[in-house]
Amino acid sequence: MRGERGGALLAVLWLAAALSAIALSVAVTVRGEIERTSTALEGVKAYYLAEGAVDRAILYILWGPESRRQDGSRRWVTASPVIPLRFPSGEAVVEIIPESTKININEAQPQLIERLLEVLGVPPAEALTLTQAIIDWRTGNPAAASPMDEYYLNQTPSFRARHASLEEVEELLLVRGMMLPLFYGRYERNPEGKLFPVSGLRDCVTVYPVSGSGMDINTVAPEVMAAIGVPAQTIDAIVAQRRLRPFTQETLNAIRPALGPGGGRIQLGGDTFFTLRATARMYQPDGRLSDLRRTVSATVRYNNPKLYPDNPYTILRWRETDPPARLLFEAWTR
Repeated sequence: MRGERGGALLAVLWLAAALSAIALSVAVTVRGEIERTSTALEGVKAYYLAEGAVDRAILYILWGPESRRQDGSRRWVTASPVIPLRFPSGEAVVEIIPESTKININEAQPQLIERLLEVLGVPPAEALTLTQAIIDWRTGNPAAASPMDEYYLNQTPSFRARHASLEEVEELLLVRGMMLPLFYGRYERNPEGKLFPVSGLRDCVTVYPVSGSGMDINTVAPEVMAAIGVPAQTIDAIVAQRRLRPFTQETLNAIRPALGPGGGRIQLGGDTFFTLRATARMYQPDGRLSDLRRTVSATVRYNNPKLYPDNPYTILRWRETDPPARLLFEAWTR
């Protein structure tokens, strides 16, 4: 009888241990699901906050720099490359990127494209080959195969180059020799070991009709300045200056003699095409900003009010996810 009672007690103990393990596993699973759901909910809220920030920035630019808040402060300063916005539930930073600060990939001369690729870190021989592939993609006869079409026809799935002007910058991803880090950009370490952003080709070129427009000194990428002939020392001085405060017409005029051959293309402000990229972060219960970020962007054309009195602007493209670029990185790390 004693042996039977000992065996029963041992069985009960094993059963209790098994039930405790099951309960612990269920508790861990439930906790993980709760945290995952909370993160997903926070991400949705941050997305809509970023979307609202883009909508607000579109209106700020439309109303112009003279538009003011109730306290008399300006909603947006023309020279500022970013618009910081604060909402009851979180904060957002909107990056203002005039498309005129980029090189028109459909109209740029091959020498300019090749210089830009070399500035972005592509070896000279590869830059020449990639330039030839880009020129082949945007020109030629669509009905006749070009020498590079053999490469495209051997891909899976196979395709041919459009042999026409690019409709979207992302078409460059199909061009022979294009690499993802080259297109999207990357992070590298400086001599002190800190990460710094390197612009991608998508941040330097555009498909919108901006040829002839000046490049905004407060937003133009250093790589674009180098490609159009601005000296390296002047580029470093410009980047250092706009980290502290945006350029004004007075400070631009002061530095213009040092801009070199590219000085004629540098101006203050953008044209009518803008990309507005907003990154939002929600407030946590303790008032701190969350580490979770959501980014959206819109490319907007501001229309001539005489030609479009009822349609002041047109959203040409909306991107649900758009990683922050160089200027936004600088804004968050100031």
